[in-house]
This record gives sequence, C-alpha cells and structure tokens, in this order.
Amino acid sequence: MTIREILNTTKHRPWGIPTDSWKFYQEWNNTIFLHYQVDLTELKKFVPKELEIDLFEGKSWISVVAFTMEKIRPKNLPSFPPISDFDEINIRTYVKSNNKTGVYFLSIEGGKLASCKIAKGISELPYRYSNIKRTKNQYNSNNSEFDDKLNIEFTIGKEINEKTELDKWLTERYALFQDSKNSINEFEIHHLEWPINEIELKKVELNYQRFDKLINNEPNKTQYSKGVKVITW
Repeated sequence: MTIREILNTTKHRPWGIPTDSWKFYQEWNNTIFLHYQVDLTELKKFVPKELEIDLFEGKSWISVVAFTMEKIRPKNLPSFPPISDFDEINIRTYVKSNNKTGVYFLSIEGGKLASCKIAKGISELPYRYSNIKRTKNQYNSNNSEFDDKLNIEFTIGKEINEKTELDKWLTERYALFQDSKNSINEFEIHHLEWPINEIELKKVELNYQRFDKLINNEPNKTQYSKGVKVITW
C-alpha cells in the first residue's frame, strides 16, 4: 500500500490526521508485544505529572515491545539501511494529554549505536544502545551499562480476526508524548490497524532492575504482529 493510500485510510482512528505535511516514514516490523498489568502508584513514579495515566477498566498497563525498525527516513529523503534499519525495544505505558490517548516511553533501546545517536538527536527521545540479536524465533538483548537483559523464545500462532477491546486499546495508539529537558513533546502517528497474531512464548527472561516492581517474566497478555507502515509528524 502506498503512503497516499495509508494517509487516506482513517476510519479506524480516534481523531483525524494532522493537516500539515508529515515528517518521517518508518516501518515497525516483526513485533513482539509483552503486556503487563501494573500497580498504578508504582507506575506514577516514572511518568511526568503533566501526563494522565490512561486506564483500561480501572487498571494501568505497561508493554515491552520488541521489533525491527526499518526504512526510517525524512519525508523527502531515501532511507539508508546502515542507519535506518535496526532492532528496537521500547517499554511504554499508556497516557492521555490534550484530549488524546497515546503512549509514553519509560525506556528505548536500539541495536545500532549510530542509529541511537541520530534518532536521539533528531527526536529528543531517550534512545540508548543495547546489544540486540534476533532470529526467526528468538529475540535477545543485553545492555551492560544498565545491566538490562531480555531473552525471548517464541512461536508465532494464528492471526486474530476478532480483536478484543483490550487488544485494540493496547495497540491502536496514534500519539506519543515524551518529556525532554524543557517540555513535553507530542508526536502524531498514523498507520493502518495493527494485524495481530497469537504468540506462544517458549522462554521469557526479562531483567530491568529499574522496573523490577512493575514487570517480571510472566506477561498478562502477549501479541505478535508482522508490522505496520508508519507516518509521523
């Protein structure tokens, strides 16, 4: 599907796309979602007070999202695979701001040092480098500075045709809110609705000491997606 066709497909969105020109194209491919229901009081310690934590049926969630970023580029330039293609892990929670529902990143890791530096410089998002390796059925990451580790072994299951409200709540997010030194930055996001598959976890080893009171090795919900083509402002 072309970028124009993606931009013209908007019925699934909770609000319209921005009227000004988009800034970046990217693809979030072969995505593993590990979702954790978490303690709201503990979560508030990690989220700026300017953002309201979004709840599903009164419960707060965070998600570990491991995927491969591909073809990221500014609007009028081609992608450059040595920089634009890299594995990424983000740990995100769900927030509200300016009457919009979106996500907030507690952590972002990229598998290429140069890509992390460029992405952090352009976006002000808190990218950091981790040693990430993935194969068809494994995703492994190690960050020696923070002693963060992620080791997943999995099998992809059948496509989910009838999504639950929670499936959509956890994935269909069209804004990102992130604090920088002097402000809360807002990013608008657009893509088609995520295609979702079941995923069977053979192994989950997860150790993020900063978040040890929020997440452990047993997620409350899991999903897999072949990915989406993304346009951002």
